[in-house]
Amino acid sequence: MSAALLNVGGVSAGTEDKPILHGIDLTVGEGECHVLMGPNGAGKSTLGHVIMGDPTYRVTGGSIVFDGADLTDASADKRSLAGIFLSYQAPVEVPGVPLYSFLRTICQMRPELKTTARKFRQRVGDIADALDLDQSFLMRELNVGFSGGEKKKIEMLQLLLLQPKLAILDETDSGLDVDALGVVSRGIEAYREQCDGALIVITHNTRILERLEVDRTHVMVKGHMVAEGPASLIADIDKNGFERFERQAAEQGITGSAPAAREGADA
Repeated sequence: MSAALLNVGGVSAGTEDKPILHGIDLTVGEGECHVLMGPNGAGKSTLGHVIMGDPTYRVTGGSIVFDGADLTDASADKRSLAGIFLSYQAPVEVPGVPLYSFLRTICQMRPELKTTARKFRQRVGDIADALDLDQSFLMRELNVGFSGGEKKKIEMLQLLLLQPKLAILDETDSGLDVDALGVVSRGIEAYREQCDGALIVITHNTRILERLEVDRTHVMVKGHMVAEGPASLIADIDKNGFERFERQAAEQGITGSAPAAREGADA
């Protein structure tokens, strides 16, 4: 068994007026791939954002330990510098900030990624080419006017450039056509091969998992972690859905508030 990289212990969290997560336990080992599934409103995306330190949510119980350090109260930027990466369902547009300058700045903040301007330019160009991303995009404002597929390619570019220890991919495959889905899949494969980093994949589309070696599968219902199993659980869910998990949760008296829907997001 791999050494624990992430340990979410009994975490409860929510917004100011609504509890969403209830006593969540999740342990991810170094280099492991975990899949997080569940019906709409289960709290999957919320868990990803809580691990990342999104200030929208407040942790009311439990702890988040990453790479041996307690990050429960750490800000999102501190978690990013520690090696956690979160891809968004709907990446935000940042007018006035060129993509290339953004990438250069965040890499300069990571001592292990610092390099000369020439080597950095070469590395970014090589990754863009591998992702079939026109290098002219590097000079455009961050995500401004990009299509959904282009935004996801930019996130894969960031993933491969930053080489995080843990990548949380929140519905990265949402709304993608076949070609874009293929590019994203290649980006995930390259991350696994080149960085040997850990993954938490939040998804409804099992197709993106076809070329991944999944270690554990987790199921959430109404803000509770209700099941965990091997990769074979994905095929079972693909065939039979979440009805039995929802029924079991109801029988156990599990209740909870569904997260409020965010634009372009599936909690």
